[in-house]
Amino acid sequence: MRKNILVIGGTRYFGKLLVQRLLQAGHRVTIATRGRTSDPFGNRIERICVDRQNETAMRAAFANVAGYDIIYDQLCYSPLDAAISARVFAGKVKRYIMSSTIDLYRPLLGSQDAPFAESAARVLAQPIDTGYPWHDPRLACESYVMGKLQAEAYLYRDGTLPVVTVRIGHVLAGAEDFTGRLAHYVDLVRQQAPLRYSNAAAASSFMSMQSVSDFLLWTGAQDFKGPVNAACDGALSAFDLYQRVGMALGEPVKTIPVQNAAPAGQLSPFDLPSQLMVDTGRATRLGYRFGHSDEWLDTLIRQHDLAYV
Repeated sequence: MRKNILVIGGTRYFGKLLVQRLLQAGHRVTIATRGRTSDPFGNRIERICVDRQNETAMRAAFANVAGYDIIYDQLCYSPLDAAISARVFAGKVKRYIMSSTIDLYRPLLGSQDAPFAESAARVLAQPIDTGYPWHDPRLACESYVMGKLQAEAYLYRDGTLPVVTVRIGHVLAGAEDFTGRLAHYVDLVRQQAPLRYSNAAAASSFMSMQSVSDFLLWTGAQDFKGPVNAACDGALSAFDLYQRVGMALGEPVKTIPVQNAAPAGQLSPFDLPSQLMVDTGRATRLGYRFGHSDEWLDTLIRQHDLAYV
C-alpha cells in the first residue's frame, strides 16, 4: 500500500538510502531539512525547508499538513527535539520512528556480560533536563548519548505520538562515510602502525548503511511500538576489526595491549573497556532476520583502501 511518509533528515548517510528504499517501494516521500545539503531525488520527492530545532518554524511549516502515515525522524537528538515533535505532530502521524543508537547503553558498560536488551536502558526512569543547552553546537558530541536517551524518555513519557525508537548498532560505511571511523583502521594498517587497544574481547554490534535502511523500511510496515535494537550478527572489538582489516587487505598487523587505557574511544574509534553488544531478540520475535557483518564488511574495507590509495 502506498503511504505518505515524512523523513526528517534524509540527505546523507543511511537517511538518504532510506529515502531511496521508500521511493523504490512506491511511497510518497517528503523530506524536511534546512536545505543546506543537496539530494539526488529530483522531482520524485517533496521538500520542506525548516530548522527542526526551531519550534516556531516547525509549527509554521506543518500547520497546513493533514498528516502522515509514517514519520522517520533522523534528527531527534535531545528532549527539546522530542518535545517539538510531540507538539507539532500530535494527531498528525500514525507511526513515528525515531532513529536512536546503541550508545544508549554506553553508561551501562561493564554492568553485564550479556548483550543489552531494550529494557536495560530503563528509559522511563531517566531524568529529563530541559534546562541543558542541548542546541549548542559546541556541546553536540559530549551531549549525544544523554540527548538520545532523554529524547526517548520524553517521547515515551509524553505518550502523544505512536513511537518506535530504533537503537541502531554502530554504522559502518564505505568511502562515503563522513565519520572516518572505519577509515581509521584502514589507515593504521596501510601505515603499518600498531593498534593500541584496551580489551580484545570488548565487542560492539555493527550495521551497514544498507542493513539499517532495510530494517527501517521494514519497521515502517509493522505495527509494534516501543524500543527495538537493530544490529547485524558478527560483533567485533576494535582488536577484531583491526585484524579483519589486515586480513581483507592481505597485510600483517601489530597490536599493543594498553593497561589503564584512556577513556573509551581515545585509543581508536571503537575501543572500549567492555562489550557493547545489543540483543536483537525482540526484532527476531517480531519476524525480522538480520544478516551477518561478514556479508558486507570486507567490501567496505576495500572501498576505504581504494580511497586511501
